Formats: sequence, structure tokens, C-alpha cells
Amino acid sequence: MKEFDRSYMVDERSGRDIMVVWLYGEEDDIGGAIWLDDKGKLAKVVYMLLNHSTGFPYELRQAENNTWVVHGTTEDVVSGERSYNIGNKHWHAMIVMSSRKSVHDGDGQCERVCGIQYSDLDQVATCPIPNPPEWPPMLQLPDPRFRAVRTNSISFGDLPSEGCRDTGSCPVTVLMTGSNQSLGESLGRNMFPSSSNFNSSNGLAGVVLGSASQTDITNFLDSAFYSDFPIYYVQSQCGANSTFSLSVPIASLDLDKEIRCAQGQHLWRNSSSDINNELYAGYRKGNPEEKINEILAGYDFMNSNMNNYNVTVWYNSTYKNDTGNGPLGIVRVPRSINLVSNAFLQLLVGPSTQMLFDFIKEMPKPETEIRLDFSSLLGPLFFTWVILQLFPIVLTGLVYEKQQNLRIMMKMHGLGDGPYWIISYAYFLAISLVYMFCFVAFGSAVGLKFFTLNDYSIQFVFYFIYINLQISMAFLVAALFSNLKTAAVVGYITVFATGLLGGFFFQFFLQDKSFSRVWIVVMELYPGFSLYAGLYEFSEYAFTGNYIGTDGMHWGDISDSNNEMRHAVSSGSGARKSPLFFLQKFKKNSSTSFRKPSLQRQGSKRERVEQSILEQDTSHAIVCDNLKKVYPGRDGNPEKFAVRGLSLALSQGECFGMLGPNGAGKTSFINMTRSGWMIGLIKPSSGTAYVQGLDITTNMDQIYANMGAVEESLKSVNLFNGGVADKQAGKYSGGMKRRLSVAISLIGDPKPTT
Repeated sequence: MKEFDRSYMVDERSGRDIMVVWLYGEEDDIGGAIWLDDKGKLAKVVYMLLNHSTGFPYELRQAENNTWVVHGTTEDVVSGERSYNIGNKHWHAMIVMSSRKSVHDGDGQCERVCGIQYSDLDQVATCPIPNPPEWPPMLQLPDPRFRAVRTNSISFGDLPSEGCRDTGSCPVTVLMTGSNQSLGESLGRNMFPSSSNFNSSNGLAGVVLGSASQTDITNFLDSAFYSDFPIYYVQSQCGANSTFSLSVPIASLDLDKEIRCAQGQHLWRNSSSDINNELYAGYRKGNPEEKINEILAGYDFMNSNMNNYNVTVWYNSTYKNDTGNGPLGIVRVPRSINLVSNAFLQLLVGPSTQMLFDFIKEMPKPETEIRLDFSSLLGPLFFTWVILQLFPIVLTGLVYEKQQNLRIMMKMHGLGDGPYWIISYAYFLAISLVYMFCFVAFGSAVGLKFFTLNDYSIQFVFYFIYINLQISMAFLVAALFSNLKTAAVVGYITVFATGLLGGFFFQFFLQDKSFSRVWIVVMELYPGFSLYAGLYEFSEYAFTGNYIGTDGMHWGDISDSNNEMRHAVSSGSGARKSPLFFLQKFKKNSSTSFRKPSLQRQGSKRERVEQSILEQDTSHAIVCDNLKKVYPGRDGNPEKFAVRGLSLALSQGECFGMLGPNGAGKTSFINMTRSGWMIGLIKPSSGTAYVQGLDITTNMDQIYANMGAVEESLKSVNLFNGGVADKQAGKYSGGMKRRLSVAISLIGDPKPTT
């Protein structure tokens, strides 16, 4: 079966557009057209089939306008594919109907218009609706298959047995609680009428209507009247012959709907916690059997009496379809509030008193086109991952510098702290700015509404603030790592975990306007969540603007109380310090020179060290005091003592050598003290050492600053004096370049010799 041809025509009786689709049959081709019935009503559609090869229909009756109709064939649908057995032939017809109508404007020309009376639930969002129809207020009734009954998880004796589900006679249940049970019981008896009058002067306002249909995100067409579900009217008791058809006038349409009676009952519970437990047990995932046991509504009258009326309403929010990635569906709550309000009025004033709830309606809207921008829907999650890719790059760069001792080497070469931090920060900032520029430019170039609809100046400010925050966070977190691979793994885990937590955890708090904004701000102290909040607002404004044909976020929108962008835009060196190094400034200042020695007199060999420490003698360039280094045991092996209580004192200009077999601790000792250069590559397990009276455990920054390694190396090869050090290396002679190479090699990372 394949499509042969298609054309359009207009039904002269209704003015409705018709799509005629010609399809191949088994032997002959067939034409299909749609005509409305004699009343021109949208709900009834007549299918017409015609054999065009022979000109003769198969068992068809000739209709007006020389067309042929399968007599008696009507379908209560607007479009679809149908198969017909005509004689010994099997025919297929694809029928498509437009939501637009062609009308004459008086000058003989046809004009195409779009109206709500020609539309279905999917088409109505595109039409201009200056006067939205008025729909009767509805309750969100549970489907008869899921109404509350006694189960293993819910054993209240006042609920009906499961047998009522087989006959479709289960009542809809309302739960009540409060401090005054007699008042609550009286209110419950007034909630549902004993009978319903469908012909009163008030129309349907006095009738309690409900539907089990799923609501849409708009209410231009109420799904209760356009779905296959019946409409229910709720009463305290349902009599015989309680099902009938009713024509409901909506706009210019008369919609025929099946109306059924549903019995309403109110049940008392001792506390609000009992209602909460019962509601949760009726949730499919709230009970071991995974059965749905749905309650219509719950009411907590708290401390209400005849002079004071306070009530809390429970409703089923499942119908909001809150997936976190799209607009929320309408919930049929207003009618529940109206019922409990009227119940109190009737108890207070009299049974004839009530507030009539006439209708609900949408706001007027212009004609719009259906525009779906998936970048706005997926933007918060996907773009969070894209932008956060910068974090592990900055983090691993800093940890690599620490692991390779590059920061220490630069400090030994004379690079001060100020220039180092400025250069490092500016380097990562430049990389981040280029990355974000390419990110926005590419998104704009391919036409993603996420970028093109939102004000570019707001995007620049937001991204600029965030990348500065991200770089600062990387500098802070780098102090926790000393291994490059570990930092990289943790960095990328952070990237993906932040996106997933933002999309499936944090976003629900952003959408829940009842959730405390204070806790939102607290969570946004984590930069990943502040990024997600900003991207979420960008996506919401872009999606809404694209959907209704306007712009996205502008500066005036920042002041919106619901805009989280207001809150969203709300160091570690190479040395291996404690992660709490920033707290050291709060400690009591200690002496930067010699302290009381920890060693005890053990003979004349250590008297020189002890005397130097006690007398604070600065003539010794290096003094080691009971220096120890212990490596922890691994894989079940005991801990390893590399240096065991070493003490020594070296005078200025003294040449000192260490001898010992492999594994004696020479390298560990040198890396702790680095005789003469003291770069502190390994932190001692206990004890300490002094360089020119400065403690290597607390004053390494001062030790680095006093080294002067570059100057000493240049002097050693006669390249410092006479202005030679100020010349560019490219202007050196061949011999001078060789001497410079020797000086550089001496500055590098020499190993101890034995």
C-alpha cells in the first residue's frame, strides 16, 4: 500500500478544509474524502470511498453531489486510517482533516482561518483564541479501576471491598480529619448533593462534575469533553438509570457526552498522619503489591469551629505530570476547595446557601506556531556538563604543577608569589573565556534559541562570573590532591554528578515555589548548582519566548522574584600544605627561629646540635633536630622507617656528604632537607630542621624567598656581574650560552650522590 496522490478541497456545506488522499488498493485505486454530517458538527465524520478505475462503486450507495458513501458508515473520530471490506475487495483510506476553515470574505475570495471550534486538543494551541470558552469546573476523579478499596496495605474497614472494581461501582472517597469530629462529619454530609439538577437556570454550576481524564497544560479545550472517558456527576447515592447522554454547549459547539453517576463518600481519620500514610500506601510505589488505591481528596479541618474555619486540602499532584523537563499540567483543585467552602456555608447559614462556581476559562491568546526548541528543554543538563568540563582541566593543571614540583622550581628561580598567582589565574581565565566564547558563538551560529533569544550581555556577565568562581574553586580544591590521576578522576566524577544531581534533584526544588528560597541559596553555594540554576532560567525564558513568539531573558527580568538568576550570580600553591592551611593565620604566632630542642643528651656526637639549638646559633646553615620519616605499611606490610631520629648541624660553607647503602634513607633525608637548597619535597613524620634559623615545617615560604638560587648559579659561571645578567640570552656568545646551560642544569633537580 502506498500513497498515490493527494489534493485539497473544501466542504461547501461547512467550509471545513478536507484533505483527499488517493491510495492504491489491491487491484484498483481508491479516493477518500471527509464530509461532516448534516448538522456540520465536528464530532461526527462520514467516510466516502469511490472506485476511480471503473467508475462504479462496490456495494456503495450514491450520495448527493455525485459522490459515493458506504451507507451507515460513521466514526466518532476526526482523522485516522480505516480499512473496509467491500465485496471481495479490501480497501484502505487515509483520512486527514485540517483545523483551519476556508470562508468567503464577501469578494468571492476564500480566506483561511483557524478557530477553536475546528480544532482538537493538539491543534488548539496554534489558533488565535480572543474569547476562550467557559468550561464547567471539574473534580479529578479516580478511574473506577483505581478507586480506594480495602487491600493488604490499607485495611480500614470503612473502605469497600475490591469486588466493586469488577462492577465499576466503587465510590470516590474523601478523607477527613481535625480536632472536631462532629463538625467534620457534618461538613462531609454537606459536600456531595443527594441529587443533581441538569436543567436548572444555573446550568451545570450546581452539579458536582468530575473526570478521570488526564489534563493538559492549557484548558482551551477541556480534555474531559474531548477524551473517551465519561463525565461523572458525584452524589451521595446513585439510583437506577443513572447513565445518560447530555449535550453540553461549548462555544459554538454542542458536545454530546456520556454522563454517569459516581457515589461520593467521606471517611473520618483520627489524624493527618493517618491520612498521609493512607495516601502514600495508595501510591503504586508505596505498597508491596504496587497497586493503585486512589483517594479523591483529603481535608484537615484542624481547629475549625462555627466561628473559625481553617482547612488544609490534599490533592493528587500526579496529574501535574511534573517530570522536571516540561511545563506542568493543570490540576483540578479549585472545585475541591469550592466544595468544602460550600459545605461550611450550608452548615453555617442553611442548606440552600452556596457559592456558585460557574466556569473556568483560559486567558485569551494570539495565533502562534508550534515551536519546539530542544536545546532549551535539554539545556540545563547538557550545557552544565559542557561548561563544567573546564573544572577538571584547571584542577589537573594545578595538581600536575604540585606533583612535578614546578611551583617550587619557579620559586627557586626567583618568581614571587604575586606574579605567580596573577599569571596562573590569568592563564586559566583566558582559556575559559575563549572556551565560553566558542560555546556561545557555536550555539548562536546553529540557531539554538537558548542563545539567540536571551540577552547576550546577561549571558556574558553570568558566564564571566561563573568561570571566575570555577577557577577559584579549582585553586581551593587543588590543595586536597597530590596525585594527578586521582584529581582527574574526582574532577570528571564531579562534572557528571553535578549535572545528574541538578537535573534530577536540584531542579525540582527550583520548580517548587513552596520550597524555602533560603535553602535554594544555601545549595547554590556549591558553584555547580549555581551554574545549573542560571542555565535553567535561561532555558525557561528561551523556551517560553520561542513558544509564544517573544524574546527570552532581559535585564528587566532579573528583578523577577521567581528568577533564580539573582542568586546564581551571587588558593592552592604547589607546596603540599594541609587542606586547612587557611586556618593557620588564626593560630597564635610562634617564633620563626629556634625552639626548644626535642632531643635529649645522648653523647658527645649530638652535643654540637643541641648547643646550636639552645644558643640559637645562626652560624650553622642547616640544623636537623631528631628528624624522622616513616612510610605507612601497604598490602599487609609493616610501616617502613626511612629516617630514624637524625640530628646534625652544618656550618656555613661546609661541604657535607652522605654515605650509605641503598635503602638507608639518603634520598628521603635529602628530600626533606635538600641540603643547601631545602625545598622540602617530603614532609617529616616528626622532628624538624632549620635553615638560617627558619623552621622547615612552618616557614618554607620564607626559606624559598631567601634562596637566591638563580643569582648564585649565574655568579658561579660568571654571568651575573657587569650587566651580563640583564642581557637577552639570544645575544650571548657561544661560550656564554654554554655557561648559561651549565647554570641552568645546576638549578634543576639534582639527585644526591653516594
